[in-house]
Parts: sequence; C-alpha cells; structure tokens
Amino acid sequence: MSDLPQTNQPESFEDNSREAHMDYVQDVREAVWDRDTRWLSRLLGRLHPADAADLLEQLSSDDFSACVDLLGGQLPTNVIIELRDEYREEAVEVLPDEAVAAVLGELDSDDVTTILEDLEDARRERILEELAPEDRASLEQGFAYEEETAGRLMQREYFAAPEFWTVGHTIDHARDNADDLPAEFFEVYVIDPAHRLKGEVPLATLLRSARDVNLSDIMQEVQSGITVDMDQEDAAYQFQKYSLASAPVTDDVGRLLGMLTVDDVVDVIQEENTEDLLALSGVNAADGSDTVLDSVKSRAPWLAVNLFTAFIASGIISLFEGTLDQIVQLAILMPVVAALGGNAGSQGLAVAVRAIAEREMEGDAGRRAILRETLTGLANGVIFAFGVAVIAFAWFQDPQLSLIIAVAMFATFIWAGFSGIVVPLTLKRVGADPAVASSVFVLTLTDIMAFFSFLGLATVFLV
Repeated sequence: MSDLPQTNQPESFEDNSREAHMDYVQDVREAVWDRDTRWLSRLLGRLHPADAADLLEQLSSDDFSACVDLLGGQLPTNVIIELRDEYREEAVEVLPDEAVAAVLGELDSDDVTTILEDLEDARRERILEELAPEDRASLEQGFAYEEETAGRLMQREYFAAPEFWTVGHTIDHARDNADDLPAEFFEVYVIDPAHRLKGEVPLATLLRSARDVNLSDIMQEVQSGITVDMDQEDAAYQFQKYSLASAPVTDDVGRLLGMLTVDDVVDVIQEENTEDLLALSGVNAADGSDTVLDSVKSRAPWLAVNLFTAFIASGIISLFEGTLDQIVQLAILMPVVAALGGNAGSQGLAVAVRAIAEREMEGDAGRRAILRETLTGLANGVIFAFGVAVIAFAWFQDPQLSLIIAVAMFATFIWAGFSGIVVPLTLKRVGADPAVASSVFVLTLTDIMAFFSFLGLATVFLV
C-alpha cells in the first residue's frame, strides 16, 4: 500500500497526480479485502472530507458497502455528508443503528435532516426513539416542512440577540455559549421580544464596533425575504441576486426559525441546473448508481412522447406524398430544412430556459426576448436561406427549387426563433416546467413548419 501522507492537515488530491489518486483507490480496495480497519481510518482521517468521499465513490458497489461495514462508527461523519446522494444512502443503509445515531449527534440540523431522509420510516422511528425527547423533537422539526423548501433545507442553529444588547454583551455571550453556536455563521440576527426578525449585524461590523454600542445602532436591514415554505430554487436565487453568504429564514409572521448557508445553496443551484439540463433532453435522472431498468424507466416516457410527435410530423409529410413521388429531389433536401430549423429552435430554447431560471424573463424583458429571438431567426434565416439556395442550385441546377428551399428555410428560421422563446414562456405561465416540456413542442413545431412550407411551396409551384 502507498504510504500515508505525513501531515496533520487534510490532504487534497489537487496536490497529487492522477496516478497517485488511482494508487490510493487500489490501496483502499486492498485494505478492504485485508480488513485493515486501522489503515483505512488513518487515510480517511488525513484526507479532506470531499476528497475522501471522492475516493470511496471510485470503489465498486460491493467494495464500497464492505468498506462502510468494516469501518462502522469509525467512518468520519464529515465524509458521510460529502458523499453523493446515492452513495450516502447506501452508507446509511449499511451502518448499524447506533452508528447512525452517533452521526446525527455530530451534525448541524440541516445535515441531520439530509441523513434522516435517507432512512426508511420504520428505521427512522427506531433510531429517534433512542434519543432524548428534546433531541428527538428538535430533529423531527425539519420534517414538518415540505421537501425542496427553505424550511427543509435550513439549519435551526443560529445566533440571535435582542436589539438592546451592546456589542460587548453580544461577544461575551457568544464566548460563554460557544458550544451552542452553529459551526459557521456570518451574521448576528437581531430580534424583538416576540422573536421577530428586526435586522442583522455582520460579524465584520460587530468586531469593528466599540463594546458599548447597541446592536440597534449598527444593525442592517435584511435584504432577503426567505420564508420556510419558499421553494429552495427561489431561495437560491436570492442568494445569487444579493451575493449572500447566509440568510435568515422566517415564518409567515416574521419569527426567526433558522438560517440558510451558502454551502447548502450551492448544492441546490447545482442540482437545479443539472435537472434543467437533463430535462431538456427528456432525461429525469442520471445517477452513477442507476441500473439499466432505472434509466429505461426515466427515459422511455419522453421517448414515447417524441414518438407521438414524430408521427405528427410524418402526417404532414404524407399530405404531400404525390409531390414527393413526382420530385425526388424534395426527399433529398427536406431533412436539411428540418435539421437546421430544429437546431435553431433548440438554440433559442436553451437561451430561454436559462433566462427563465435566472429570472430574466419577467415583464418587458420577456417581450424584448421574443423580439430579439425572432429577429435573430430572421437574420440567420437570410444567411442560411442564401447558402442553401446556392448549394441546391449547384447540385440540381434548378432555380425554382433553389428559390423554394430558400423561402422555406427563411420561414422555418423565423418560426424556430419565435417558438423557441414563446413555448417555454407559455408553459411557465400555465404552471408547467419549461425545461421538461419545451423541447418536445419546439422541435415538433419547427418540423411541421419546415415540412409544410417546403413541400407546400413545392406543390404549388413545381407540380
């Protein structure tokens, strides 16, 4: 096995070559096979938790489970929480109840909720029953809120102080109650006697102020307005908009209940962006642990929808069967119009979905976007209509056919630009997810326009 890093600081794989990384993976496999618990514990303890989690994720499913089972309660808690969802769920399933309970006692409340979500209901109840009533009540609070809301994501540890406290009183209280403070926080939240949020004092401001200054004199207005029932994507947008490191979470009457931190919000942004990206291709999941059956189940429904829309486009073509029988060149050139139009529509759709996610399509911005994409389609239509006409004329020496495909290409590009922006905006307005449903409609609409305009013009002027 490779020698362990001789340092008291967590080692990062960024400092090592890829070959060294792969050596570690092989060493971990051998340590699992040899049941060398001591070496595994030392290695995982010396690596940065994110790198240790990445190392474990390189193992096969059987080796990963064997490693977790071998380490048991010695598997570092901060490594467990860094594992990707599917690996963390498997680790929690393998760990004994007492090890899971020990993990819960070392985590912030938001991470505790993450772990509890991985447990089956019966096992969760069994583990919670072993805890003191006050600890159990605290842990169960996270499940009072809907999934993918700020309430489910927030941590319930925060530092709050009444507005009449001085800077000196606040600092002394923090020092005397250090064990009750969250592991990381960036503001002191100022509250009134009813625990309603009044403002916040950044730690930088607190440390620069004299001890006898009241918090009410230096507190700032809270820029965000995150409530427990707010969708986590909307909460993440506020972090992005206001460049926040953390934000308080309140109930509907303004009482402070918890806080969100940027590390959790970054995960949400990544998850939401990944979901949108996959949804544009009609894919719902792409976990590394997915089986073939899982992949088929997630993708087949959208392929079925595409099959239906493909027959709609085929139905348009069938209307001009006689024209195609008489002019074979149309069948050769027809895919060109459809392919370019589809790509143009997909480009506009990608821009639109991203802009909707970034809240850049509200009000007049949406109307400007429709005009911009339509004019973009018009400009590209002119360019590519001329190009395809030249190629078609060079190929078939038929000026009428070249003119018809040019006009069809021009019309298809304008329609593609328009539908690529209007379809997702319309779906958003009616409450559907633009990322999931837009591509099917946009591609079908551009295909219909491409086939109908090209074959229709050919039927009128060439037959």
